[in-house]
Amino acid sequence: MNEMSLGAIATASIIAGLFFLRFWKSTRDRFFLYFAISFWIEGVNRILLGLIWGVREDVPTYYLIRLVAYGLILVAILDKNKRGRKSP
Repeated sequence: MNEMSLGAIATASIIAGLFFLRFWKSTRDRFFLYFAISFWIEGVNRILLGLIWGVREDVPTYYLIRLVAYGLILVAILDKNKRGRKSP
């Protein structure tokens, strides 16, 4: 993948994580914290993909890291829905 697009995706992911961190600081809702961590994981994953030469994107390790990031988003959504039903 082009290093320029990897850098753009990594930058966008880290900035999105900062926005979610700001929302978490104002609301203290775990949903935003999970999203922030997930976007940071994705950003670091893209940075490592761009920095390590000779490693292709189809290596299983990168998919496992993405699985963790997307799984964290899924956990955040499920947790938010579960907590939302309990409150009056």
